Amino acid sequence: MTHAPSPLESVFTVEATPIKFGPGAAAEAGWELARLGVRRAFVVVDPALLEQTAGQAVLDNLRESGAELVIFSDIRVEPDLQSLERAAAAARASGADGFVALGGGSTIDTAKVANLLASCGGGVMDYVNPPIGAGRQPTRALMPLLAIPTTAGSGSEATTVAILDLPELGVKSGISHRLLRPSQAIVDPELTRTAPPQVIAAAGLDVVCHAAESFLSRPYTTRPRPATPAERPPYQGSNPVADLWSGQALRWGGDYLRRAVQDGQDTEARGFMMLGATMAGVGFGSAGVHIPHACAYPIAGLRHSFQSPGYPTDHAFVPHGFSVIVTAPAAFRFTFESSPARHIQAASFLTGGTYAPDDRDALPNALSALMRDVGAPSGLRALGYVPADLPALVDGALKQQRLLAVAPRLPTGADLEAIFAASFENWG
Repeated sequence: MTHAPSPLESVFTVEATPIKFGPGAAAEAGWELARLGVRRAFVVVDPALLEQTAGQAVLDNLRESGAELVIFSDIRVEPDLQSLERAAAAARASGADGFVALGGGSTIDTAKVANLLASCGGGVMDYVNPPIGAGRQPTRALMPLLAIPTTAGSGSEATTVAILDLPELGVKSGISHRLLRPSQAIVDPELTRTAPPQVIAAAGLDVVCHAAESFLSRPYTTRPRPATPAERPPYQGSNPVADLWSGQALRWGGDYLRRAVQDGQDTEARGFMMLGATMAGVGFGSAGVHIPHACAYPIAGLRHSFQSPGYPTDHAFVPHGFSVIVTAPAAFRFTFESSPARHIQAASFLTGGTYAPDDRDALPNALSALMRDVGAPSGLRALGYVPADLPALVDGALKQQRLLAVAPRLPTGADLEAIFAASFENWG
């Protein structure tokens, strides 16, 4: 006699970009490009790096591989539809057989999308996650992509997602597919020396939020079993392997982010934050992120009046790490009842402290203290929002069902409104 299979999921997957890590690792960029078989590389590079010795050294090393380089530096921090379409058009025209991304998360995301469109055709909105975009799937394998991050934060070198700003819709969204994951990453702490402290702060808070959301996502065993393996979502919920990566990233965020912000020459601290970003990227690439990221997309997309020191001044925007972390304290108070022990564990990872098992403020307070210490904006009001913006913020967050589906406690519109309202001031 056979038993019917459980209606709930019993399988999870973990995939990771091959990583080469360490001070000086970027000197092996050319070797890695040759190993990937690239002869003509479309190099997406942060324009600031073209003026820096470190950036030119990486480009020279890439040339030593024998590959011809097509340099593209028309990068927008927080990419939008137009900037991604420009990159894709240039990539198509380049005749490249591979890609390199040298810069922060915006640079790597731009390279991912340019690779996708050059490899598979179509437009950006064809692939953007529904209901905002058509959610089209890639039709073939993409060209090799070598990712070389220069900030300690987004983890884009290890993830399957690319994010874009859609200001005309008042929201951000993204493209997500396993084929977007870079073929190889080189993570070199020396490349972060010139990153301004505000950039390190925002990027590092993104690391911490990635790790906390992944660790606190709903268990993968609570999802319905997919009808076919192809229908298993990229964000599958917390699992034992992702927990290890996310937990370590939280520890390093608590141990090293303050130091990384205070001193650009502290390559130990910036190195651990870079490695933590990659580890958190692997963790949330399997488990997923949820409420803070769902809230972040309308926060970043609705108003464009905030100007953060340390970032380009050609357009106003909320850096991703700040838009993510600002609602995290309230979000984790809301989710506490779903798994008190895991919330306490996340707080302990971040601070090294011990807490009462019913202390629902442990993680929110730890996050607020870290935000304050690294100079993050104190809340939504500091980002230019007023209570009248609440309906639009809620509406934008509700559109992120792909993310909310892995929340340990599914929020209603009223719950999201309460989370936003509680996030106007995280400290006085």
